[in-house]
Amino acid sequence: MKKIDYYILNTVMSKPFVDRKTLAVSSGYSPAEVDQVLKTLISEGYVSDDISPTDKARDELEKKRPQNAIILAAGYGARMSPINMETPKGLLTVYGEPLIERLITQLIAAGVTDITVVVGFLKEQYGYLPGKFKVKLAVNMDYVSQNNLYSLSLVKEKLHNTYILPCDIWCGDNPFSQNEWDSWYMVTDLADDDSPIIATQDRELVRTTGPGGSARTGISYLQGEVCERVREKLAAYSKDPKYRDAIWEETLFGDNDKMIVSAKLASSSNVFGINTYEQLRELDNTSESLEPDAIKKIAEVFDCEPEFIKDVKILEKGMTNRSFSFTNGCKRYIMRMPGEGTDMLIDREKEYAVYQKISPLKITDDVMYINPYNGYKITVFLEDARTCSPLNIADVEKCMKALREFHSMKLSVDHTFDVFERLEFYESLWVDPSSCYIDYEDTKANVMRLKSYIDSIETEKTLSHIDAVPDNFLLVNVGGKEEVRIIDWEYAGMQDPHIDIAMFAIYSMYNKEQIDVLIDCYFDGACPYYVRTKIYAYIAACGLCWSNWCEYKNHMGVEFGEYALRQYLYAKDYYRVFVAENGGAA
Repeated sequence: MKKIDYYILNTVMSKPFVDRKTLAVSSGYSPAEVDQVLKTLISEGYVSDDISPTDKARDELEKKRPQNAIILAAGYGARMSPINMETPKGLLTVYGEPLIERLITQLIAAGVTDITVVVGFLKEQYGYLPGKFKVKLAVNMDYVSQNNLYSLSLVKEKLHNTYILPCDIWCGDNPFSQNEWDSWYMVTDLADDDSPIIATQDRELVRTTGPGGSARTGISYLQGEVCERVREKLAAYSKDPKYRDAIWEETLFGDNDKMIVSAKLASSSNVFGINTYEQLRELDNTSESLEPDAIKKIAEVFDCEPEFIKDVKILEKGMTNRSFSFTNGCKRYIMRMPGEGTDMLIDREKEYAVYQKISPLKITDDVMYINPYNGYKITVFLEDARTCSPLNIADVEKCMKALREFHSMKLSVDHTFDVFERLEFYESLWVDPSSCYIDYEDTKANVMRLKSYIDSIETEKTLSHIDAVPDNFLLVNVGGKEEVRIIDWEYAGMQDPHIDIAMFAIYSMYNKEQIDVLIDCYFDGACPYYVRTKIYAYIAACGLCWSNWCEYKNHMGVEFGEYALRQYLYAKDYYRVFVAENGGAA
């Protein structure tokens, strides 16, 4: 059969004794196309003269009837911030009902009771589903570093006349049916510039790189040979690093950049994907999920109702925290929330003490609220601001001047940041007591030898930023002139201020020539040789410190890729640089 034959026959099966005009409206094809297809279906024995399905049609339908469903619910749902701090996206409520419960109920209503839910982030919150709906749970332990292609690969053996669907979609009418004749993937009538596929008039789905793609729903039905092909690709792609961030729909593409399934068209008014806080509010502005702790705290700080908090947008995820911007009135703000495992890395009371010290000096962003216990922080969004470009020497000079001026204030707090103590501490947090680097013990022993040299050089300790990386220097346009603001003081404490130069260098992944230029920028070209050598030693120590930090975060499911490796290499390489610069002694 052709695709159009399946669509018409499916409509006949769903609505027996239907007339030709209603068939055309229901199927989306023209009356002339419907007439032609009916002639074919009647001649082939699938439909009787009175437009009723025959036993032959029912027998074939039975072979293609849906057998099971897989719901993908492992993802973090980063764009749902701040809701996703407390609730996995499948448990967001719309009109009083969790999204995933509505989908499960709709599947069961269509006769599909063999349902597997792949969970990961906040997986424990889905633990009630097997008891309530008799569904099965599969766990993706790598949900942070892998996309949903990997989730589906974990249950690929279940692919046999299977519905695949995301957990974060709301469907007004039931999109599932006992009558499925062919494999399909559902798109809506909305244009989506981020979609890599577009539906043609012939209901084919082809890859596109331009704007105006067809909005994806993530809902699909796979049967027969399509299941076999997808299983094979899942097995191969899930082991290929190239597909680490791929969505499972990538397995539906053939060699000609066409999907091997047809398009099923749905109305955007009936199928609603919920990927952001604002999309949830648009669909159901009374949803109880719209008031997580972060939104309640904002409302409390600004003494307003939650509905006045608008334009919630997730910001690029940082290495330590998650943040989102929002507006209240005509002004934009940023809410910062701690990331995974941060409670072990940051002492929020110490951070609070630092902000109490620096806030009156106008060297950082304007803090509206900071909690010394849970790390929530609200700051004014700096308009016309950009981060320092580590490859722009003019930017670097401005930032090093601002850093030097900050150090010259000689501020003090009651706590220190000891890089050697910290690298030991981060190591103690590892789940696996051994490093992923074979020569770690030798590297660590070398780095620890540098401590006596650093301690031998008397330097007045002062409040230092510690995380003085390019991203934490904002160049703000104030009256046509750029001023530097230094942000994110979580690690700040008393220390040799020259450690901040080392931190800037290793985050920027500078080579030695660039590091020397950086040092000259800070010291206006007048850095004593012994201080330069000390900074090399700090680079080695800081490299190992953040390498150990990255290993801990990796155990928490957060992967930093090349950055983590480069930090470890700084520890190795700059121990050797220090030895060479120090006449062969360590």
